[in-house]
Amino acid sequence: MTPTKTRARMSRRQFLLSCAAGALTVSLGATLPHQAAAADPIKVAGIYTVPVEQQWVSRIHVAALAAKDRGDITYMFSENTSNTDYPRVMREYAEQGHKLIIGEIFGVEAEAREVVADYPDVAFLMGSSFKEDPALPNLAVFDNYIQDASYLSGIVAGAMSESGNIGMVGGFPIPEVNRLMHAFMAGAREMNPDITFQVSFIGSWFDPPKAKETAFAMIENGADMLYAERFGVSDAAKEKGVLAIGNVIDTQGDYPDTVAASALWHFEPTLNAAIAKVRDGSFTAADYGVYSFMKEGGASLAPFGTFEGKIPQKALDLIASRTAAIKDGSYEVEINDAEPASS
Repeated sequence: MTPTKTRARMSRRQFLLSCAAGALTVSLGATLPHQAAAADPIKVAGIYTVPVEQQWVSRIHVAALAAKDRGDITYMFSENTSNTDYPRVMREYAEQGHKLIIGEIFGVEAEAREVVADYPDVAFLMGSSFKEDPALPNLAVFDNYIQDASYLSGIVAGAMSESGNIGMVGGFPIPEVNRLMHAFMAGAREMNPDITFQVSFIGSWFDPPKAKETAFAMIENGADMLYAERFGVSDAAKEKGVLAIGNVIDTQGDYPDTVAASALWHFEPTLNAAIAKVRDGSFTAADYGVYSFMKEGGASLAPFGTFEGKIPQKALDLIASRTAAIKDGSYEVEINDAEPASS
């Protein structure tokens, strides 16, 4: 897919609302052009390997649309870009004069960094399993460190599972998934130290039918609560009459009797920090993962909505105390990037 096939308009789903943009196009340290006039917007492009409706990417997309709406940026994007095509699309956007390119390079780390090196006057903010490289001052990395919210959602799951058997369906066992699963499991054990977990990875970021079938198998094996890291899991839970916990986005509106809680990722603090640094010329190699922490406003537990009054008070009390402690820094949720295993 080339940028000529990208969209700078509203996405297919109404929850991804379109917005308008404008801010400053500026230098990237000493290597970028001098600061532009205050009325100029920062020209931003997004490159995504999956549809913008996919949970993780949707959070980046929504944040970009919000920045466009308040007048900080212009915004174009490519979705469903294959890893093999990703470097070419990066180059085309850079050649078109985009000053900030955002996306995710988990499957194309080496090739993407070669492109970054060829365009030192372009700022790149990329989801990555690796850290920043001082040799590439125009590349900042991020990941969704929403372990705080995942831990809190696990408390709900542990309190509401009657069988003490929770099924967990993930995409790939990479750090960004592993750390959330471990945090969720830790929260569930707060309510039931003897709880057991079935853990499986489907080998895809977007394959709802496969995720659904994997979840069905877990239900058949005794799970009465599912951790829906991928789309399709909540569909299985709904069909079989068990509960689910959402990840990254709040899907309770689609599953009002199924999704008891969700850990939410808010990409706005991450993107806003990058925009500010591009604006003042201070953008450099850095790890933006910290902006996903709850105390930075990058994560939260979704409102309980239809499950208000259904969650045990003991769990609610623990959630309240832990939330306050996480925000004031007196409690830290462990970050464990190791691959989780079934109990």
